[in-house]
Amino acid sequence: MTPIINSQLPEFKVQAFHNGQFKTVTHEDVKGKWAIFFFYPADFTFVCPTELVDVAEKYEKLQAMGVEVYSVSTDSHFVHKAWHDTSDSIKKINYPMLADPTGALSRAFGVMIEEDGMAYRGTFVVNPEGLIKIAEIHDNNIGRNADELLRKVEAAQFVATHKGEVCPAKWKQGAETLKPSIDLVGKI
Repeated sequence: MTPIINSQLPEFKVQAFHNGQFKTVTHEDVKGKWAIFFFYPADFTFVCPTELVDVAEKYEKLQAMGVEVYSVSTDSHFVHKAWHDTSDSIKKINYPMLADPTGALSRAFGVMIEEDGMAYRGTFVVNPEGLIKIAEIHDNNIGRNADELLRKVEAAQFVATHKGEVCPAKWKQGAETLKPSIDLVGKI
């Protein structure tokens, strides 16, 4: 298995439901900005809406950081619209909901469950150069936390602009970082 970290964002072209409209989203739309691909199993389920709303509540802050969020499931864009129209929770979502009914995008990110025709819960952060910097995959019974995702994006953006510095465990914006050197070996 080839590691996905620092690999190039795969080429793709999918339909999406976004701000009451259907639109096409491609890998070209992602270039030049930070992006989160937030895979989930299916619309009209139980854990999925809790996660999507959690991310929706952080969307404004992520946008202010120059990050676009793309939720992805193997449902069609029509199903995304139907879910949005019927669920008070999903109506809170302002980010694009990508449709992957063929599973091509889910396979490209390594989260496709072939026998079920749906994706695992996968979270991927892509930098402006199109490189995957964070990859996290959960079993479908385990929900994710948008606060932790936000912290990880802040850390990824920090190290991208502060060469030679790294973020330790539980690092938060404004906290002290580390500068790896031989002087630190065995002292932390």
